[in-house]
Amino acid sequence: MERNNALANKQSINQFIFDPSKGSYKQMLSVNLSIPVPADSVLISKIQLEELKKSQLQGVYWTMKDVQIHTNKKSEWIKENILYPTRFRKMLDSENGGFVYYPKSKGQTWSFQATKMAQFLDDNFDKIFA
Repeated sequence: MERNNALANKQSINQFIFDPSKGSYKQMLSVNLSIPVPADSVLISKIQLEELKKSQLQGVYWTMKDVQIHTNKKSEWIKENILYPTRFRKMLDSENGGFVYYPKSKGQTWSFQATKMAQFLDDNFDKIFA
């Protein structure tokens, strides 16, 4: 009868290895075991996880509220430290080929390409908080 638990398929090798620095033997145990993955779960690599996260942002536009959530900063701080400083505005402003729409008049809203803004925040963390 097959047991249905995490240790159902296990193999082990017990060895004694001489440690010359201590002049004694150490016991080493090598174990192979099978752990069942629940049917509603999957295992993926970290690279695949990052690709999935990036793909979730493709075609998505953030509002100022979204940027506030992702930076944990208020809109005034974001404007003063990220959006208005010349060193960043040159590359961010959509009028210069960037990925941020700067409102031109009262009542217009900010718009950010999510994938590019997320990457910008990651790449420039040290410059933003310097």
